Amino acid sequence: MSTARGTHETDEADETGEAGEARGSERGRGRRGPRRRGRSVLVVLLAVAVLLLVARAGLLPGLPDPFSEKTRDRSGPAVLKSIQDMSRYEAASGNFQVVVDLEKDARFLPDAVRGKRTLYVGAGSVGAYVDLGRVGKDAVKVDEDRTSAEIVLPRAQLERPSLDPERSYVVAQNRGLFDRIEDFFSANPGDHQEMNELAAQKIGAAAEESDLRKRAESNTRSMLVGLLTSLGFTDVTVEFSGKR
Repeated sequence: MSTARGTHETDEADETGEAGEARGSERGRGRRGPRRRGRSVLVVLLAVAVLLLVARAGLLPGLPDPFSEKTRDRSGPAVLKSIQDMSRYEAASGNFQVVVDLEKDARFLPDAVRGKRTLYVGAGSVGAYVDLGRVGKDAVKVDEDRTSAEIVLPRAQLERPSLDPERSYVVAQNRGLFDRIEDFFSANPGDHQEMNELAAQKIGAAAEESDLRKRAESNTRSMLVGLLTSLGFTDVTVEFSGKR
């Protein structure tokens, strides 16, 4: 009886030990499973990152660049708003370039925190014209033989400066921390309207001081003299009067 009981207890102990080993093995597999899956995901992510970098660098010509941009023009057609009859003779045009150095500082903050300095090159043109529509009947005098003519024209005027966006650009720009944050959240961070307006003002001032008006009047005079001479006039006088 004692021998049979001892044998039975030994068998139960063996079964308990095997069950414990089985549970431990299952726990080990359960712990290794998420680790293996995590490593697999990491390997896949690294492989994808390598492929993206290779495609971006263009090392494999057959592999498309996932970061490439495609431009689509979805603009509507231009709409004609109005038509104006022009009687101006565009007699001259001047090309100008100005370097605008604009700095904005905060009163009680250093430039590294609040401040902006922009170095901008503005390029544009200013046209000079003579308004022939302002010439009255008494401004043109012709003799009876139609060989002599005297014409009095208004002074040449300057048009508004026209900036060329292809030749205007920002050379350098220093911004404080707050200005960088504002530009980051701004709807149009690359807007240089203030710089364009300032450049246009300076170009207009330079055109006023230039001899652009004199050149326009000289060209207009040469044009009229040549035109009337071709019509048979031998003595043609062109004068300018009025305010500039």
